[in-house]
Amino acid sequence: MNRRRRSSKQETPRQKLRKNTAFRMNVLFFTIFLLFSALVLRLGYLQIVKGEDYKREIEQKEEISVNTSVPRGRIYDRNGEILVGNDPKRAITYTKKQSTKTDEMLDVARGLAVLIEKDAEDVTPRDKKDFWILLNKDEAYDRVSDKEKRAINADETKTKTERQRELDKLVRDKITEDDLNAMTGEELEVLAIYREMTSGYNYSPQIIKSGDVTPEEYARVSERLHELPGVNTTTDWERVKNSEMAILGSTTTPKTGIPSEKLDYYLARGYSRNDRVGRSFIEEQYESVLQGQKMIAKNITDKAGNVIETVPVQEGQPGKDLVLSIDTELQKKAEEIVTRHVLSIKNGPNSQTFDRIFFVMMDPNNGEILSMVGKQAYRDKETGKVEVRDRTFGTFQDVYEAGSTVKMATILAGYEHGVATVGQTMIDEPLYFRGTPPKRTLFNQYGRVPVNDLTAITRSSNVYMWKIAIALGGGSYVRNGPLAIDTAAINLFRDSFAGFGLGVKTGIDLPGEATGQSPKNVTASNVLDFAIGQYDTYTTLQLAQYVATIANGGYRVAPRVVKEIREPSPDGKTLGPIATEVPAKYLNRIDNSDGQIDRMKQAMYSVYYNPRGTAYSTFKDTKGYKAAGKTGTAQRNYYEADTKDPWFGKPTVNVSHVGFAPYEDPEIAYAVLAPNVSTNPSVIPHPNNEIAREMTDFYFELKKQRIESGEAGANTEGTLKESSDGTVIREDEGE
Repeated sequence: MNRRRRSSKQETPRQKLRKNTAFRMNVLFFTIFLLFSALVLRLGYLQIVKGEDYKREIEQKEEISVNTSVPRGRIYDRNGEILVGNDPKRAITYTKKQSTKTDEMLDVARGLAVLIEKDAEDVTPRDKKDFWILLNKDEAYDRVSDKEKRAINADETKTKTERQRELDKLVRDKITEDDLNAMTGEELEVLAIYREMTSGYNYSPQIIKSGDVTPEEYARVSERLHELPGVNTTTDWERVKNSEMAILGSTTTPKTGIPSEKLDYYLARGYSRNDRVGRSFIEEQYESVLQGQKMIAKNITDKAGNVIETVPVQEGQPGKDLVLSIDTELQKKAEEIVTRHVLSIKNGPNSQTFDRIFFVMMDPNNGEILSMVGKQAYRDKETGKVEVRDRTFGTFQDVYEAGSTVKMATILAGYEHGVATVGQTMIDEPLYFRGTPPKRTLFNQYGRVPVNDLTAITRSSNVYMWKIAIALGGGSYVRNGPLAIDTAAINLFRDSFAGFGLGVKTGIDLPGEATGQSPKNVTASNVLDFAIGQYDTYTTLQLAQYVATIANGGYRVAPRVVKEIREPSPDGKTLGPIATEVPAKYLNRIDNSDGQIDRMKQAMYSVYYNPRGTAYSTFKDTKGYKAAGKTGTAQRNYYEADTKDPWFGKPTVNVSHVGFAPYEDPEIAYAVLAPNVSTNPSVIPHPNNEIAREMTDFYFELKKQRIESGEAGANTEGTLKESSDGTVIREDEGE
């Protein structure tokens, strides 16, 4: 019984098989369920959580800013006459994409070479070698032996990039002159185009040819743009000057681009490498105003680098226009007069050291420069004739001893420090100091003549100035005694002179202004020389600011050449609205009373109209106005030439002149400086006085004409005028 019951509970082999199979199927189905659930969860994660990220990665869009240049601001004179403008030119450009391959660019360059003529004069030997390698890569690298390659790769002190650079240099060195000479004219033209195409950034248009694009070339390229990916026909701008005035400055060209020394500065401000930028004077000083605002657009590219959308970000605006304080009619007359005197002296006797004259006329009340002229003589190597070139920048960069024109500052310094008084009389007499030759005034070689402060300026007494210097140095004159003074007196002089703008920067709105030379190791004799303008050196502009300070009652005002900044002209016929009116900038007032300043103005009037005045013969008969001024002569040695020059270190003479007019209510202050006018101290020409008289006469004649014709004053109507000068200087000329 029990045996039968146990046997009934035992499973048969078939039952066991069926049971195991069911278990395994359940495990399999459960595993499949888990895997399917994981797959569903993963798909949900990818679609819901990461879907947008993967979509962007697939589309691979990239936003790239593209700057498009705009016309540069124009420059006008105070009456609306254009001095610097832009000339529109046909241009062909190329824009490289990120995905563009070298072979594709080469094909485009070959296609363009068939349609346009491109000069290869700018192609360098390095360009030729790189291009030869591009065309013959396998042959070029095969010229480097395996041994040479192993030697380069064996140097573990260098990075992979450095080793590759060394290999490339070796490959380049293997290229011979015969290889380069074998390049055809067609290949060189392709190279000239190709180098322009590769010179810029991706998506930044590069100018392939501009200015000299013929209508036929422009049309041929325009018709085949679909065959030349990246190429476009557009309008470029060429800078054109209608005046030779150097202070207008110059700009770089698209070919030269940003100067290497300022590359980082401009790139950080959104410029492109081939942008035009001002590189001197007004063009440089006002670069941020003239440059304008580029149009900025964003190219949105796909994964392959193709532009799928261009989105405007910022509209472009032409550069703002500058209205200068320069009066073109005054400027041209001054240039004519100065040029005539330069040629006259240079072609005359004793002119071995002479070559330049400077002139500045300004409004003493607000600092506006009305005329600024520098002319320099040179001998043409081909013709052998004396020619004249512009050196306007020399008015604020070239420094010389000014002579007696500084004597008003000497007396005013004496007033300021209590060593001279208004009306004080001193004896002009030869001064005898132990161990030195006598020191004399030109008009009084041997006698004893009483002079006061007015007479000292009128007749240009050196002794009066020397006695002020001796008193300022704490000494007193003793005949045949030592010159015993404190040389620190020169610092008191320099501080007072600086109040007029002498020996310091004037504050003009132009770069590169010089301050002059102020030697440190000073002797007692040097202090005396300083007092008569024969020690420290000054610019012509400093002399103009100095006399303007006296003319306006003691206020030093910064000279300026820009009067207004205006919005671009809306129609090319009228000036745009004023964006900024540049205000007068008053720097300081000198430490003298009105009475002391008026005393010096009276003395300067006497220089012109007293028969004993040093400029009486030149200014005695002025008509329609009265003026005041001071002449100057400085003896010096000539050091501007090479040491091998036979006149190096030999004696020569500077002449100068400062003045203002009208006397009662000054409108103009002026300065003339003509260095090294004669190698013979006994025969000295005086273009300084003649130029001053001719220009003051012309100023008042011009003013009268304008009043009679209803054109007096600056151009308030804002009507533009075509340049009256036939001179046209393009941006790539005269450099």
